[in-house]
Amino acid sequence: MDDNFIIDLYWSRDEKAISETSEKYGKYCYKIAFNVLSDQGDSEECVNDTYLKAWNSIPPERPSVLSAFLGRITRNLALNRYNYKTAQKRGGGRIESSLEELAECVSGSETPEDVLEGISVGRVINGFIAGLTQRNRNIFVSRYFYLESVSEIAEKYGLTEPAVKTALFRMRQALAVVLKREGAF
Repeated sequence: MDDNFIIDLYWSRDEKAISETSEKYGKYCYKIAFNVLSDQGDSEECVNDTYLKAWNSIPPERPSVLSAFLGRITRNLALNRYNYKTAQKRGGGRIESSLEELAECVSGSETPEDVLEGISVGRVINGFIAGLTQRNRNIFVSRYFYLESVSEIAEKYGLTEPAVKTALFRMRQALAVVLKREGAF
């Protein structure tokens, strides 16, 4: 079913929107949630929460790219659930390793001014990603947005794990240069 038709179902408050969303994007959302949570039950619950959040968000929002809209909701819900479940036990997981890799480029915010600066940093990062080759953009987004492991990325794009690690390392170095040049850090 066409995304615009599904969005129209949400706008008309037709419950068929949920079943159509589930049919078209259920596996996609589940994969995102599972990459973060590594738990079938929690991932399924997160996907169901995604449908509820989409139902409550459309309207007033009208997403231009439904898959990206749902992916962002799923990822945020999964990260929130992950943070809740691991509040007492930090370290060692897939998320930490992905985010630690980026820590060499981006530091955490401590003041409200830093949060406002984060908006412009986001623009710099988006510009950086847009300037990457299609392959490198896919690798970068797979690792740092979808939180896929290096081995999953290697398999997905027909590369070796060392090749993926090298590409990620070089992209992080380039991102650090761009962030410094733009005065972001």
